[in-house]
Amino acid sequence: MEENFIPYEESYDRSITPVIPRTLHISFKSAVFLKGLMVTHIMPSFYIFVILISLPLNALALVTFTCRIKVKKPAVIYMSHLACVDLFFTLLLPLKIHYQLNASDWVFGEVACRVLSAAYYCYMYCSILLMMCIRVDRLLAVVLPITSLTWRSARKAMCVCVLVWLLALAGTVPLLSMRQTNNVEDVGITCHDALRHYDPTVLYYVHLFSILSCLYYFLPLVVTLVSYFTIIYVLSAKSEHLETSSSPSGIRRKAVIMATAVLIEFVVCFAPTSGILLYHCVHLATGGNREEADSSYVAYLLAVCLGSASVFLDPLLYYYGSSQCRQQIRSVFWCRKAKRAKTPNK
Repeated sequence: MEENFIPYEESYDRSITPVIPRTLHISFKSAVFLKGLMVTHIMPSFYIFVILISLPLNALALVTFTCRIKVKKPAVIYMSHLACVDLFFTLLLPLKIHYQLNASDWVFGEVACRVLSAAYYCYMYCSILLMMCIRVDRLLAVVLPITSLTWRSARKAMCVCVLVWLLALAGTVPLLSMRQTNNVEDVGITCHDALRHYDPTVLYYVHLFSILSCLYYFLPLVVTLVSYFTIIYVLSAKSEHLETSSSPSGIRRKAVIMATAVLIEFVVCFAPTSGILLYHCVHLATGGNREEADSSYVAYLLAVCLGSASVFLDPLLYYYGSSQCRQQIRSVFWCRKAKRAKTPNK
């Protein structure tokens, strides 16, 4: 049987019960990659950078949305939940950093591995769905400012957020129910870094990620893009009826910049993870060769690393997209500066 990064031969001690962890034989190239410079140094360094940037930005955003902004509009509620999702995932990244610094040898057990694997997809699905909700809410505010007031209440926004969490958790339940660790020869215990070749599990992953990609990525992407293009069109149409065009043009420019930024985040942070993993599973299920399997999985690991950048891109989009958030953040710093200025005079 041809060796591959994911295809392998199982080794069991026939004289002992099947409780003994299975041993996977992988290709030399794959083992070198898992213990190489990219995985053990560069990727953990990027995750550390993400933590250092994401923690203060998301903490500030969460405090601003939950404590400083008194009027809880739907957009504020959606953004506070998005900040909470990003903050939660950021707090789990140290486990990923330890795993890769330890040369892809997982020491925290099967349960922790399942939680970490499911948490990544839960964070990704929650982020995508909440970003879609923010854009739809903005679309209703621009296109139907009066009629949509009854729809865009804080209570209904909370119900939508609860639904988003339930949908994201439902999409990750299969990962929680499947074995994620494997005892890999010459590497150690890997976490979510090996699938079985010519096994029902691979076919299960193909069907699972096909459905999840359609429901949690492509559909929200289409809805988000349609919302942005409609907003830009409506703002352009309204500007023609105004006497001055400076302010409307600025609003249109801001809408175009936001649409471009969100599209870039969707494509760069979320598309590679879903697309490459789906391709990799299909490739395994159809019996592809070693070189392509190795290349696709290497690309997937890099995509997962790159996708984590959205946890610090989201707060930057909040700050730029929400004038109320900018005002509240400024007020926090101005208030502190004012208190410091008054202290010496006492």
